[in-house]
Amino acid sequence: MNTKKVIGILLIIGGLALGYVGLNKIENSGASVKVLDIELDVSDKGSKQQGYIYLGLGILLVAGGVYTVNKK
Repeated sequence: MNTKKVIGILLIIGGLALGYVGLNKIENSGASVKVLDIELDVSDKGSKQQGYIYLGLGILLVAGGVYTVNKK
């Protein structure tokens, strides 16, 4: 294996990890409470935005890793 393939694989792994962290941040940024048949939803917009940024960077890293691995 040459160095470009190793770097590509590391980019893919890093991108998957960032995507996972981003999805967890998006999922955990909101909460809801039900009181007397009234549901109150609360969300942390900053955390949700940070999750989307992580998810976007993860997608870019995976795409870059796939391109690097497939490059001849």
